[in-house]
Amino acid sequence: MENPSKPTIVFVYNASSGFFNLIADITHKVMSPSTYPCNLCALTHAAFSMRREWRDFLSKLRFPLEFLHRDGFKQKTGRDDELPAILVRKPGNEWMVLVPAVSLKALTGLDDLKKVIHEQLVLEGLLP
Repeated sequence: MENPSKPTIVFVYNASSGFFNLIADITHKVMSPSTYPCNLCALTHAAFSMRREWRDFLSKLRFPLEFLHRDGFKQKTGRDDELPAILVRKPGNEWMVLVPAVSLKALTGLDDLKKVIHEQLVLEGLLP
């Protein structure tokens, strides 16, 4: 359950929701990883599930987390951000881009992603 008084970290994948889209994404990621359009997914998920290291990192963040696909994000927020992206929804439904698409696309490993998220949370005053 969301805590309206605490910021929520929202991870938005550059992929559409639904079973058939999931199958197409898995196939694309496995067959042609260099052209896969969602580096957030490529870094955080193996072919069929979330990477354990990523799950462990998320559990230590101590923030409410939300995971959306591009169609659900657009429908829920009306926003049209470049994706993938990691955002923060602050109390009062104020949105802030924590890690923009351009930064996510440049990352080459999960350790880099975790470092960027932590640094941005500190920079924004959300972590000590």
